[in-house]
Amino acid sequence: MVSKRLFDIVFSLIGLTLLTPLLSTIAILIKKQDRGPMLYRGIRVGRYGKLFRIYKFRAMVVNAEKLGGSSTPADDPRITNVGKYIRKYKLDELPQLINVLMGQMSFVGPRPQVPEDVALYTKEEKSILSVRPGITDWASCKYHNEGEILRGSPDPDQAYIEKIRPGKIKLELEYVRNHSFWIDLKILLKTVKTLFSTRL
Repeated sequence: MVSKRLFDIVFSLIGLTLLTPLLSTIAILIKKQDRGPMLYRGIRVGRYGKLFRIYKFRAMVVNAEKLGGSSTPADDPRITNVGKYIRKYKLDELPQLINVLMGQMSFVGPRPQVPEDVALYTKEEKSILSVRPGITDWASCKYHNEGEILRGSPDPDQAYIEKIRPGKIKLELEYVRNHSFWIDLKILLKTVKTLFSTRL
């Protein structure tokens, strides 16, 4: 939708401009912590199966992907001190405003997945790739405490598959079938409410 793309462009530009002080502060804190890269650039699957690099503030130790699985419980030792805070309040997702501006993502849409997970999609689940992935969606709101759900799991990846993935997929498919500007607005408002309800 042209109106949705226009919304994404305008508000990603506004967000990047207004949040520059916060983005700079987080970047400095990450850099001071361990001298590693400020950003994590992971490969994700976008609309129509096109690969792109997603931007996040790095919340884990350098080379974390080599030290464990793809699911991250709240007690994962790979999470840095700064990472614990920015993950809790979803501040690590803010650099994705760049992905939105570039047209790789939208503010609202199913969260983009790694190629390995998308390769397991059923025929029905592949319809999720018909829309741009987003920073937030119904599933992001419902499972905003995903790390806590996975806390203490001996196998976080398996726990994710059993406890979280089915519900997320159901909500993502529902969004694909019914998405509209007004649904997006409801999701954005729900996201704000969810973030403000998070305890300090």
